[in-house]
Amino acid sequence: MPQTDDAQTEPYYDPYDFEIDADPYPVWKRLRDEQPLYRNEKYGFYALTRFDDVEKALVDWRTFSSARGTLLELINAVNDGSFEIPAGSIIFEDPPAHDVHRKILSRVFTPKRMREIEPKVRDFCAANLDPLVGSGGFDFITDIGVDVPMRTIGMFLGIPESEQRAIRDHIDDGLSMKTEGMPDLSSYDVASQAQLFADYIEWRAENPSDDLMTDLLQATYVDTDGVEKNLTREEVLGYVNLLAAAGNETTTRLIGWAGKVLSEHPDQQAELAADRELVNQTIEELLRFEAPSPVQARYVMNDVELHGETVPAGSSILLINGSANRDERRFENGDSFNIHRDIDHHLSFGYGVHFCLGAHLARLEARVVLDEIVKRFPKWEVDLDNAVQARTSTVRGWEKLPVLLP
Repeated sequence: MPQTDDAQTEPYYDPYDFEIDADPYPVWKRLRDEQPLYRNEKYGFYALTRFDDVEKALVDWRTFSSARGTLLELINAVNDGSFEIPAGSIIFEDPPAHDVHRKILSRVFTPKRMREIEPKVRDFCAANLDPLVGSGGFDFITDIGVDVPMRTIGMFLGIPESEQRAIRDHIDDGLSMKTEGMPDLSSYDVASQAQLFADYIEWRAENPSDDLMTDLLQATYVDTDGVEKNLTREEVLGYVNLLAAAGNETTTRLIGWAGKVLSEHPDQQAELAADRELVNQTIEELLRFEAPSPVQARYVMNDVELHGETVPAGSSILLINGSANRDERRFENGDSFNIHRDIDHHLSFGYGVHFCLGAHLARLEARVVLDEIVKRFPKWEVDLDNAVQARTSTVRGWEKLPVLLP
């Protein structure tokens, strides 16, 4: 159902409607102003869109649980028994199990490792961008946005370069929505997804190296029952699958948004080209302005009062952080892009116990990529006629984003 601007109609939001997804911000603004607690009867979910509401709900994991998934279709599939969440899916856990398993990963996302990775990310960028100098144009996604995150997370995990492209393509295919409407997860092949890494993990167990896969295989932890344990192979597979998907997809979308948004704001693009010290704050404003993962789902554990209504236990609720990031109650002129904006914090990486563990890595990659692009190409214009928007229920961004160079 397309959204209309007719003020006499009720605002309507459907996360699976391609027309709405192309530009959800007008309907999100109406929801913030008119229905801060929204109810969608078609799919049976509630939604919160204001910054304060979304932030509080992200923190309150006891009421708004991630244990049945963070996608609306996943919660529904878990509820009806057609899908079982694989082991090692820490984003689909609540404390105390979540805290125990998160600590295992937090040991490897260290400042030292990030410092070691940055020069290699710059090398990846140079290898992709240098051949494009003088070409008259390139694609922010296919020429660099896909490759750099893929190679970075592949290096981080210890996946051979020869296998990275196939893994990336498999992940993309699994996330892509071919038609509108809620995806059916009952036929999703978890075993096939896991098999991508299973053989290599077994090989790595016999041939340890300085990579995250080895760290996971060797990690010990004290479980909630007080017993020291190693991760099972199934749990290691879960971690690796999660990191491979998250490490590729959201950073690729962020890089794409950098290309599109800066092209639409040529004055700020020129400022950035003249002063590359602005790269960090530009990335933060891009994250706020175009959250790569703008919608998070939760399962409501107990009755909760929101905006004068009771949301009953057993409901599904969407926490629309992409809307919250533009809430004028929090950010002045929230629908405007401003690389000089003073941002205390945004919600693009979540908040609370589920704050994205890979946030530092995503920021590092996006910062390096944008810096290396601007260094070579101070000006570009997006060729929207040939751009293709990606369609998924988890992230929002571009599948192809060609740009023209002067």
